[in-house]
Amino acid sequence: MDEIASLIDVPLWTAAAKNISWSVPPRAVMEKKTDGSINPYVWFPGGKLNTCYNCVDRNDPDRVGLIYDSAVTNTKRKYTYGDIRDEVVHLAGVLSNYGVGKGDTVVVYMPMVPEAAFVLLACARLGAVHSVVFGGFAPKELAKRIDDAKPKVLVTASCGIEPKRTIPYKPLVDAACDIATHKVPIKLVLQRTGQVQAQLNSALGDRDYYQEMARVKRDGLAFEQCVDVDSEDPLYSLYTSGTTGVPKGVVRSNGGHAVVLRWSMDHIYNVKKGETIFTASDIGWAVSHSYTIYGPMLAGVTTVMYEGKPVGTPDAGAFWRIISEYNVKTMFTAPTAIRAIRREDPDAKEAKKYDLSGLNVLFVAGERSDPETLRWCQQVLNKSLIIDHYWTTELGSPVTATCAGSSDLSIKWGSAGKQVPGSIIRVLNEETHKEVTEPNTFGNIVLKLPLPPAAFPSLWKNDEGYKKSYFTKFEGYYDAGDAGFIDENGFVHIMARTDDIINVAGHRLSTGSIEQILNANSKVAECCVVPLPDNLKGHVPLGIVVLRNGDGVDLTKLLQELVAATRRDLGAIACFDKAVFVSRLPKTRSGKVLRRCIRDMVDGKPIKVPATIEDESVLPEIEHVLRIEGLLPDTRLSKM
Repeated sequence: MDEIASLIDVPLWTAAAKNISWSVPPRAVMEKKTDGSINPYVWFPGGKLNTCYNCVDRNDPDRVGLIYDSAVTNTKRKYTYGDIRDEVVHLAGVLSNYGVGKGDTVVVYMPMVPEAAFVLLACARLGAVHSVVFGGFAPKELAKRIDDAKPKVLVTASCGIEPKRTIPYKPLVDAACDIATHKVPIKLVLQRTGQVQAQLNSALGDRDYYQEMARVKRDGLAFEQCVDVDSEDPLYSLYTSGTTGVPKGVVRSNGGHAVVLRWSMDHIYNVKKGETIFTASDIGWAVSHSYTIYGPMLAGVTTVMYEGKPVGTPDAGAFWRIISEYNVKTMFTAPTAIRAIRREDPDAKEAKKYDLSGLNVLFVAGERSDPETLRWCQQVLNKSLIIDHYWTTELGSPVTATCAGSSDLSIKWGSAGKQVPGSIIRVLNEETHKEVTEPNTFGNIVLKLPLPPAAFPSLWKNDEGYKKSYFTKFEGYYDAGDAGFIDENGFVHIMARTDDIINVAGHRLSTGSIEQILNANSKVAECCVVPLPDNLKGHVPLGIVVLRNGDGVDLTKLLQELVAATRRDLGAIACFDKAVFVSRLPKTRSGKVLRRCIRDMVDGKPIKVPATIEDESVLPEIEHVLRIEGLLPDTRLSKM
C-alpha cells in the first residue's frame, strides 16, 4: 500500500469512489497484481456495481437527461431520466430475450439517434459488452469487427443521414455479415421514421426495433433489475485502427471508468445537476461514449445528442444555435470543427445571432489546437474559457487539462494544460529512453504506470497486441505515440505524433511547431506539415495549406510570407520553403488530419486509407496538386 500511495492520490480517489453507487464497495483504491502482467495495477478491486444503474436508475426521473437535436431531419426531443429508464428496461428485455447476458457482446452500428444511447445503457444493464462501430463504415471494416467481437446481436438503423445524401445501412450490414466468418444470429433494425426503410428478412435473423419493443412491453418482459459486475469487468470495447490493418479493441472496465468520469464532470468540466453539456462527437468515438452518454448521466446532468455537422446543416451557426437554445454551460468539440466554422464564417456573423452568454467553457480535443484558432474562439465567445486538453481512446478520460472546476484556471494556448490527477505524464529522451528533467525539452510523451482509472486494462482478447503496441518500447510506461515537452510551469505541449517528427539534417522538428506559425497567417484557414524526402538534408518540411478565401490571393507572395515567418519564429534550421495550396485536408470523421496518408504519398509508399476517412475524394485532389508541383514520386492510392 505504501508503494501505491506514493504513486496516486489515495484520499482523492477514495472520496471520488463514494460518488458511485456500489452493491459491494471496493476493498481498496488500487492493488498491484503479482502475476507478471505488463500493466499490473487494478483500480477499485473487489467492487461490484452496475453502470446503467449509476447512469439512469439513481437519477431524478423528472429531470431532463437527454436532448436530441437532429439538424438533418429537423427533429427535436427531450427525454427525462424516467423516460430513458423506460426505454432502457424494455430494450434490455429485448436483448435478454435474444439470450444476451453478462459478458456477451453486442455490436452497435447506428447514427446519432437516442436509441443508440439506449442500446449502450441496455447492454450495461445486462452486464453485456457493447462495441460501437461507426454507422456507414465499409462492410469489410465492419466484418473485421464482427469477427473480433463475435456478437450475439447487431443493432443498426435503416439509414444514416449526411448533409447531401442518405446512406442505407442495412445493405452494408448484410454485406459485412456475408464477409464475416462469425455469423450474427440477430440483427435488430431501427426503421427511421420518414426516411429510408430497410428490407427485413426474419428467416435470416432480422428484427424490427419498434415491433420488438412493443412485444416486450405487451408481454411484460421489461428487464427491471441491474446485473452486478465486478469493477474489472468490461463495459465496452471500442475499436481503433491497428498498424497492421487489424483493428484493436480497446477495453473499458466498469469501476475505474465510472469513478473518473463522475469525478471529471465536477472537476474538469464543471457541470452540475440542472446544467447542460453539449459534446459534438459521434458515438463511434470514445469522446461521445465518455461525454455524450456516460459522464453526463453518471452526474445526472443534461446532455445534448446532436445529429448534424458544424457547417452545412444548415449553416455555420449550428453549434451556436445549440448553445443558445439549450442554455449549454459546457461544450466539447474538435479543433477542426472550429476551423470549419471559422473558414465558413470568418467574421462570426452567425454567432452574433445567438445569446451565448450561458456558455462557461469550450473544451477542444482530438488533435493539436493552434493558438490562432483558440484566439478566434475567444473573440467569438468573449468571457467563456477556451480550454485545450488531451486524451486518447485508450485512456478514456482527460490526462491533461485546465480543470474548469478547480481554483487554478491558468491557460497557456498552444499547450494542452497541466497533468490531471490520476495521470503520471513524463517526457522520455528518444535515444536513452530516460526521463527528461529539464523543462522545455522535446521528447516522447508517455504515461508512467499506473495508468489513470478509465484507461484500458487490455485489448479485446489480444494480450500480446496490448503489450507490443503500447508497452514494449518504453518499459514501465504507456507509449502515447505523441511527442512534445513540459514547460517550466507544468503545461504539457503535444506537438506531433512521433511518426510525424521531421528530421532535418539531424535536427528533430515537430510538425506542430511549424503548423502553428503557418496558421497564424490571416489568409490560412488550416494546414498540415509533412516531411518531404530531400537528398541532402534527409527531409524538409512541406506545407499543405488551405486558404480562408483564395480569391485574389497572390500565392507566390503568400509563400514568401510563410517562409519568412517560419525563419523568424523557428529559425533557418527549419528549412521551410515549400508549400502547396489545396481546397481541403484529408480527415477522419472525428476531424483528425490524416498526415500519414500524405506523408506516405510523398515518400512513394503504398497509401493505406483508414476506414475512418471522412471523404476519400480529398486524397486524389492532393495527389494531383503534388504531382503538378513535381513533389510526388510514382505512387498509387490503395485501400487498407
